[in-house]
Amino acid sequence: MIHVKNLVKTFGNFTAVDDVSFDVAAGEIFAFLGPNGAGKTTTIKMLTTLLHPTSGTIRLDGLDPRTHQNEVRKRFGIVFQDPSLDGDLTAWENMEIHGVLYHVPHKLRHQRAEELLKLFELWDRRGDQVKKFSGGMKRRLEIARGFLHTPKILFLDEPTLGLDPQSRNQLWNHVRRVNESEGVTVFLTTHYMDEADRVAHRIGVIDHGKLVAQGTPKEIKEQTSTATLEEAFLALTGSTIRDESAGSADAMRQFAKMWSGGKR
Repeated sequence: MIHVKNLVKTFGNFTAVDDVSFDVAAGEIFAFLGPNGAGKTTTIKMLTTLLHPTSGTIRLDGLDPRTHQNEVRKRFGIVFQDPSLDGDLTAWENMEIHGVLYHVPHKLRHQRAEELLKLFELWDRRGDQVKKFSGGMKRRLEIARGFLHTPKILFLDEPTLGLDPQSRNQLWNHVRRVNESEGVTVFLTTHYMDEADRVAHRIGVIDHGKLVAQGTPKEIKEQTSTATLEEAFLALTGSTIRDESAGSADAMRQFAKMWSGGKR
């Protein structure tokens, strides 16, 4: 479902993603892990058509995001770190707008919205303004909305950031249920290693733009001779604290400033 081969992205003289290759099978839950500035966000932006690769190959469901951008976008849903719901609208209205934007037929989008709101335990609150929801409820709504147009792939970028353990556990239970019932491929990032260990079928670890390990959680732990995924992650990426603005994210901002200022 996702094929990446020799992927490279540079910003000026900085290489954010350096010769990365991996595959994600249909129906698989794949966790993409790495420290701040390791290249995760840059990779996701290329997979979701927001950035063009400098070189290399990407295929989503067999399509090249560069030449079939609109077709590729119909095939995935995405939940970013930053909230994207309209707080002044109700849960149902947020679902409705998403369905209209993705050209989901009226009858089908209402059917899907009802099914998903019930699945994510939000049906009884469908008429309430989203700004009245807790953080966990908002996250569940965003993910339910991401499933509305029946995507083949769902990208989740730090979906449980800031949630309490109960909300995190509940959210992943719902995601796994849809993954199993509809066969949706899930590509996720998280800083909670216990989540990746429990939820993901396979894991890829990126550091300084390079993919340094990939395999099942068990294989990653065996490769590093560690007892937990957190220990394995530290063994692969080191224990030095990374600056939030370091690496590829910072390079993207600087590159954008250069372009907006006319320097090319």
